[in-house]
Amino acid sequence: MLIDLDTRCQEILTRAREGAGSVASPAELQQLRASFLGKKGAVTELLQGMRDLAPAERPVAGQRVNALKAELEALFDQRRRDVEAATLRARAGGPVDLTLPGRGRFRGHLHPITRTARDMAQVFGGMGFTLAAGPQVEDEWFNFDALNIPRTHPARDLQDTFYVTDDVVLRTHTSPVQIRAMRAAKPPLRVICPGPVYRCDWDQTHSPMFHQVEGLWVDENVTFADLKGVIETFIGEMFGKGTKLRFRPSYFPFTEPSAEVDMWFGGRWLEVLGCGMVNPKVFAALGDPAYDPERVQGFAFGMGIERFAMVRYGIDDLRLFYENDVRFLEQF
Repeated sequence: MLIDLDTRCQEILTRAREGAGSVASPAELQQLRASFLGKKGAVTELLQGMRDLAPAERPVAGQRVNALKAELEALFDQRRRDVEAATLRARAGGPVDLTLPGRGRFRGHLHPITRTARDMAQVFGGMGFTLAAGPQVEDEWFNFDALNIPRTHPARDLQDTFYVTDDVVLRTHTSPVQIRAMRAAKPPLRVICPGPVYRCDWDQTHSPMFHQVEGLWVDENVTFADLKGVIETFIGEMFGKGTKLRFRPSYFPFTEPSAEVDMWFGGRWLEVLGCGMVNPKVFAALGDPAYDPERVQGFAFGMGIERFAMVRYGIDDLRLFYENDVRFLEQF
């Protein structure tokens, strides 16, 4: 029986060598390989036939079949390399000169917006803020109504907001994520909401799609002093401790009192973010006793990631971030 097995192994190897010599493409080689080494291939048939051998003959038979399998694998691997080399030569229009210098590989870099967003998230993470995310196509209730932005507010006009349907918009800020975070969890709550937002604008300092980081802290006995401490710590980590700030009274429908924050940079004041104490009407819109404005307070803040990237890297035109000019991106 072992003599018959040797004969069959030699026949299989001979057929494999003849077939390998005639294949001209990787697909043909794969089919040939499967006919010998696949689940229904010749080697599998040999292994299945070993059950008819005497128990004493099976170990020797198994060694011979395994040796055949190893030889076939080596044959097909070598033929694969030969076919790939021939394909490469055909594409190159002739032999490949291995003495020519190879193509250089360029090292990739994080986009400045990505780098800035990660740095900002890391700073806030160190102060106990967790990341929250929400949909970019948003219901008007989350984007406007729940944030105390009335129907008559100019931000809801077509010239400022991209409407998908009459009551669905591309979110104009990441504040709706704060509403979703409060609906999903009870206070104390401390989250930041980074992500892309959309507005009808396009010039040197505005883009129809840009990125924001907004933050929310809700708990008992939260004060404006806590808000100032968070902002001062954040700016100090991003631009250096001792960076001068000023808080100017402002107005936002969803915070009261509200403030704009300016940073002294490059010999002048730069507006960098807006903030304020959460308006009680926002808590009331949730309809959740856990967010009773008589029991909890909170503050919120929001800033553009592009604005911070422009200041950090000395970029004076927002549009450079989106033009995908390699000469610009290689600098980062």
